[in-house]
Amino acid sequence: MRHLSVYGSAAAACLELIAEMSKHVFLTGPPGVGKTTLVQKACEALVSSGVGVEGFYTEEVREGGRRVGFDVVTVRGERGRLSRIRDVSAPSHGRREYTVGQYVVDLASFENVALPLFRNVGSAAEGGSRKVFVIDEIGKMELYSQSFIRAVRQTLESSSCTILGTIPIPKGKPLGLVEEVRGRRDVKVFTVSKENRNSLLQEVIAALEHCLKQTS
Repeated sequence: MRHLSVYGSAAAACLELIAEMSKHVFLTGPPGVGKTTLVQKACEALVSSGVGVEGFYTEEVREGGRRVGFDVVTVRGERGRLSRIRDVSAPSHGRREYTVGQYVVDLASFENVALPLFRNVGSAAEGGSRKVFVIDEIGKMELYSQSFIRAVRQTLESSSCTILGTIPIPKGKPLGLVEEVRGRRDVKVFTVSKENRNSLLQEVIAALEHCLKQTS
């Protein structure tokens, strides 16, 4: 029993050390499980406690009850097209199309909205203010942008903010940056399910508060 106690203590110490190292928080889970909703609720709670929040969400676009694509929406409300269902009647004019399933990604629109947020994130921490930077999400559509990939990597290494992001669950061919994020020692990953999504909010907020202490 003593050996079990020693091993148990060692495991607990290891988990505590990992928690102390965390700088960023990411949510993962299947599509439609509620990751974005959980991110938004966490941000609302943080803002009400005086924490600054920047970044972007990904939102479904529906017409007549049918999903026709996705928009990227900043925390401040600026909106741009991320993708739409391919219009088979529209000419491509020889341009390369970036596609995920039935959706065509509007790379220029995404970059025009998202990339300036990353450029501003360093100055957002001036004066010692505490900041959370939302990246919802790092997925197949967003990863067509090499500039986005570079910006995410730079922000992960930065001490100017704590990231609250979302990544997809492993499926099919691994996505390089997604697995890179998942495997980082300074990232705390929560798996969201229909069973825990309503009870996970306080844990996510507590983890973010802890991370903010590391970056302050």
